[in-house]
Amino acid sequence: MFSPKKKKTYTPKEALPKIAAYCAYQERTQNEVRTKLLDYGLDFDEADEIIIRLTQEKLLDEERYAQAFVRGKYGLKRWGRRKIHLGLKAKGISDYCIKKGLQEIDPDNYWENLLHLLEKKNASETERNPLARKQKILYFLQSKGYELDLIQDAMRELGI
Repeated sequence: MFSPKKKKTYTPKEALPKIAAYCAYQERTQNEVRTKLLDYGLDFDEADEIIIRLTQEKLLDEERYAQAFVRGKYGLKRWGRRKIHLGLKAKGISDYCIKKGLQEIDPDNYWENLLHLLEKKNASETERNPLARKQKILYFLQSKGYELDLIQDAMRELGI
């Protein structure tokens, strides 16, 4: 029989270099770091002290995290502002940091992303009924996080 593996616990001094490497690898939120520190066996006060230190040393920066998140989701996955906003909110990022992160979006590139997705979905949609087809495309673009007024403008521009 297998016995459950015991988690190794760390002192705050031992946890600091481990969590610093964790933060240096990629941008993290304070919630992610706090969860990891609690997994290491630290209590809330010790975890918060380490988080403050990491923030002071610029290893942990939620504004920078929000900017990186926006660049990734908008640039690679072509998400819209609404979906990005909700994604950051779900990660526990402050409204200020979300606002700063959303400033990474170039309006012209955002419009091009929307047109690209619209053209791609229009080409792949098999629905023959024009109203149902339009509705399916609209729902798809809304699920990607684009604003209804922009979607309607894009559909008019492309004659859909």
